[in-house]
Amino acid sequence: MSVSFGRKFLPTKIELIRIKRSLRVAKSVYKILEDKREVLLKRLDELIEQAGKAREDLWEPLSDAYRALFDSYLKLGPLKVESVAATIPKSIEVSLTLKRIIDVTVPALQISEKSISLSYGFADTSSALDAASFAMRQVLPAILKAAEIENSIFRLASELERTQRLLNALEYIIIPQYEEAVRSITSTLDEREREDFVRLKKIKKVLEAKKSKLGV
Repeated sequence: MSVSFGRKFLPTKIELIRIKRSLRVAKSVYKILEDKREVLLKRLDELIEQAGKAREDLWEPLSDAYRALFDSYLKLGPLKVESVAATIPKSIEVSLTLKRIIDVTVPALQISEKSISLSYGFADTSSALDAASFAMRQVLPAILKAAEIENSIFRLASELERTQRLLNALEYIIIPQYEEAVRSITSTLDEREREDFVRLKKIKKVLEAKKSKLGV
């Protein structure tokens, strides 16, 4: 399907056939995009609900982790806690795979088991610090899952916006232009047929007049 905006269509039967074919294709594409939009909206609603639940599930373990961290500050002091924190790697190992939701590619993330294990010894630390460190590591996959869901929401929302722009272009520009071209060409061809019919009638009358004069 192609269209040239502002172009004057040739008032011929071949052009009319071509435009009608393009119009049918445009309407078929519009229906497909409408269905896609509905699926995207439904999937977005599901993901938004999942994102809300993922965030809710994070509050309690994160609160427990921060309470244990605060307790370790009180028991060990900020210098000791920060010196232990300095020994913890600043990055974690994450495996990334791609999955498709409808026609949208989204990343799926998973933390390696090594990244979740403790990275310091238990000597000279308190159980509160151990609990805080363990709780933080345990909640990392949930944080990553929540981020993955929200990233999927943004990508699907972007695809929904693109789909809606295409629908608008088809509904308000492309399809009306084709329909107007069909009406215009059909009207021109009909007018030509009427003119040809009148012309043929005149020619027929002239021929009949000549025949009568010749007595044929």
